Amino acid sequence: MPAGAQQGERLHLEPKLKVWVESAEGRIVLSDYRVRLLEAIGRAGSLAEAATSMGLSYRRAWGKVREIEANLGVKLVQSVVGGPGGGSTSLTPAAERLIAQYRRFRHALGDYAEREFARDIEE
Repeated sequence: MPAGAQQGERLHLEPKLKVWVESAEGRIVLSDYRVRLLEAIGRAGSLAEAATSMGLSYRRAWGKVREIEANLGVKLVQSVVGGPGGGSTSLTPAAERLIAQYRRFRHALGDYAEREFARDIEE
């Protein structure tokens, strides 16, 4: 029974996790926030639209993408400048792989946390 709960009383709690992945040098390379930004770029096909959808300035979003790429040493976005319809930004195959791997990892951690929480906290 969770601390503070009376006998027979059930608290409505759920676990939340903050997850990030660091390089060997201790630099953050992936996190929920960073992956959401990359996914938004992939959906929108535009860094500007992705930034707006997340409530970020273009400069902040572009800086974050450059930071992730520098920390990983891998190109994650490919930009095409200008043209009649304007420019576009797409994810590289490496970015798509990293997003899928992170999402699988994050899902497994969430499942584990829920199981352990239910077993140890909610019993």
